[in-house]
Amino acid sequence: MPQTKTGILLVNLGTPDAPTGPAVKRYLSQFLHDRRVVDTKRIIWCPLLHWVILPIRVPKVVKLYQDVWMDEGSPLLVYSRRQQQALAKRLPETPVELAMTYGSPSIKQALASLKSQQVNRLVVLPLYPQYSCSTTAAVWDALAAEFRQTRDLPQVVFIRDYAEHPLYIKALTESIKSSFEQHGQPDILLFSYHGIPQRYADEGDVYPLRCEDTTRAVVKALGLDESQYKMTYQSRFGREPWLQPYTDETLKSLPKKGVKSVQVISPGFSADCLETIEEIDKQNREFFLEQGGERYYYIPALNDSPAHIDLLQALVTSKT
Repeated sequence: MPQTKTGILLVNLGTPDAPTGPAVKRYLSQFLHDRRVVDTKRIIWCPLLHWVILPIRVPKVVKLYQDVWMDEGSPLLVYSRRQQQALAKRLPETPVELAMTYGSPSIKQALASLKSQQVNRLVVLPLYPQYSCSTTAAVWDALAAEFRQTRDLPQVVFIRDYAEHPLYIKALTESIKSSFEQHGQPDILLFSYHGIPQRYADEGDVYPLRCEDTTRAVVKALGLDESQYKMTYQSRFGREPWLQPYTDETLKSLPKKGVKSVQVISPGFSADCLETIEEIDKQNREFFLEQGGERYYYIPALNDSPAHIDLLQALVTSKT
């Protein structure tokens, strides 16, 4: 029997290779073709996607990516790469690779790199704190698709989620306390999670329950009462109902209820990206201030903070 060698695979959602029309179209097409993301019948969805949605959506999304693009590239890839590099420094004897479910670096590329390093035991960590069929399960599907052509499968340990892990809750709590110390405690602390169609939850996706678990644990650690926080869902797409309450509508309504200051955190994102930088820190800030709000602060994702790397290290080493 060959000696066991463990490798780590971190997986996040994905991002365009560049803030250009062709790159964004290629990325969105791959992303929105996944049945885990959109489960509409292909005979209906594919013509709608290619003839209506992409022609309208791509130019708008290109402008948004151009606004948030960093010198090193897309924020999601930049921060995810920093996470990978920081974790690799903590685990010098263990190969650590980064992959994206959609776009580059691909899961195929990451698996090939790990195989070239003689890895035969794989710990897979999807960088989604709360399980969802549209994110975590999509990673599972992508792995299975790659392994379908493999004769000799590695042993695979798949970390489903970490919504209530003590180090995750600790990192979030410390980040929020730091923001409170810097900006003062707000009237409302808003927990904004990425949404999914309500139908997915009705059909068994436990995602909203896991979001509630995270919120409950953080609120308990902070000692907040029900009047001091709210939990909402952002980034809805299409016409069918998504998880509610919606983040944008909530922020528009709060000033009318006497709320003058809010701080917003998006605990479902392990790294800052378009949905946090553009949508939460810019668009939703404008919604709140335009309606009479006075102070709005976005609490950044954990990114490559030491507390976050402590969590990632604990998650993967518990499986090695």
